[in-house]
Amino acid sequence: MASSEEFTQYVIGQLEEVGCITYKKLFGEYGLWNEGKFFGTVEDNQFYVKKTEAGKKLLPGAEPVAPHGGTPGMYAVEELEDKAFLAELVRATCAELPAPKPRKPKAKKTKSAKKTDMSER
Repeated sequence: MASSEEFTQYVIGQLEEVGCITYKKLFGEYGLWNEGKFFGTVEDNQFYVKKTEAGKKLLPGAEPVAPHGGTPGMYAVEELEDKAFLAELVRATCAELPAPKPRKPKAKKTKSAKKTDMSER
């Protein structure tokens, strides 16, 4: 089951104390960013944050999971009502994540006209 945009908007609303949270649809689910750092997802209408030491301390009973398959690298966040706690969790998680890599400038496409000399045939 894919996540609804309404639930994703709810999670973002609960994270308003963090500051600017952006999201992007990824394969029917949503990725979440803060200041360019990818810190979590909303999958199957469940909020997840990346696994960090801070997350382990703030979510002591949480076991790492792999909501989209692969290696368990996220923690499910069950309690979404406490905005101050959520802000602390996201800030602490983002503080441990590396800065985003600068994007490479897109190469300019050049049109190369292929000239054919008919006399060479």
